[in-house]
Amino acid sequence: MDTFENIIRDLEWEKTRKEIMETTTEEVLFALKSRQKSLRNFKALISPAAAPFLEEMATISHQATQKRFGKTIQMYAPLYLSNVCQNICPYCAFSADNPIPRKTLTETEIREEAMSLKNAGFDHVLLVTGEAQHEVGTKYIGKAISLVRTIFSQVSIEVQPLETEEYKELIKNGLTSVLVYQETYHRNRYKIHHPKGKKSNYAFRLATPERLGAAGIHKIGLGALLGLEDWRTDSYFTAMHLFYLEKKYWKSKFSISFPRLRPIERDTRKANTNQAMNVISDRELVQLICAYRICNDFVELSISTRESETFRDYIFQLGITSMSAGSKTNPGGYVGGEKSLEQFEIADHRSAAKISEVVRRKGYEVVWKDWENQWQIV
Repeated sequence: MDTFENIIRDLEWEKTRKEIMETTTEEVLFALKSRQKSLRNFKALISPAAAPFLEEMATISHQATQKRFGKTIQMYAPLYLSNVCQNICPYCAFSADNPIPRKTLTETEIREEAMSLKNAGFDHVLLVTGEAQHEVGTKYIGKAISLVRTIFSQVSIEVQPLETEEYKELIKNGLTSVLVYQETYHRNRYKIHHPKGKKSNYAFRLATPERLGAAGIHKIGLGALLGLEDWRTDSYFTAMHLFYLEKKYWKSKFSISFPRLRPIERDTRKANTNQAMNVISDRELVQLICAYRICNDFVELSISTRESETFRDYIFQLGITSMSAGSKTNPGGYVGGEKSLEQFEIADHRSAAKISEVVRRKGYEVVWKDWENQWQIV
């Protein structure tokens, strides 16, 4: 059976990394000139050899984004439903072995959080939970989607991977898109970062976007946790995954996110996860974003409040099509939740109103939703 896992099974991580690192200037120039949608060109544009051409890449990316998406930025906000999690992931504050207070929102609390975001101007919400089948399984997620669907035009989720039939049921509830990050495509080291819990199953998580495509979801979001392993190699495999899915599930739209490791609260001490990982610099992240846009005119590119104000104000003009604002990464955070419940430390604390002002001041239009729909209640 043709699956993405079968396609990459025989690809060697170190060999792929070596090929990227040994890219020549001539290969970079070819990629910039041809601008064809190919993995060969993407590999060249994320290589060290492409670094001296960043200004040219930024110009091409800026022009390509405006041509396809216009001068618009979609705005969304995450709504954390629960920080209960059965997985152990050393880079995440929600890890099951981290002794933090746990909370799962009630229906009343979900509505209060949703109305707070609605009053701030949002019409697209991303529901986020830890991965715990009993506390926040399909039934709970389905109820949450049905509830907020009466408030927002678009509802996305970032939760534990589910089966195809479960996704089909959630789509009936009004689900429009799903974000699922592989974290790292390094098969041998994946288990080191995910030693316990359902998330430790590399193959099941890898196949999630295919189950989403089979379920007929409107949009699928991909990404790797930048800094967990070599960012260039992980990004190459992410791009390979994207190109595969676009061809096989052409009825769905796709987005790429760029989450970088952030400091977390762990065992009552702040643990800066960047210190021990494979750091990706601001300049390298710009290079990566531009490489995606140059090699793919249609994919949506998203940036979150993990990034600083200065970086976000700059990067949204070079290829980004959507960004979060005023984010809280803890259950109940918008109506006064405890700060100690945060999944990670955000860097851009500005409100949606302030970020919208910046976007408009630079000549862009803020888009709060893509379409009207039958579920919305005014």
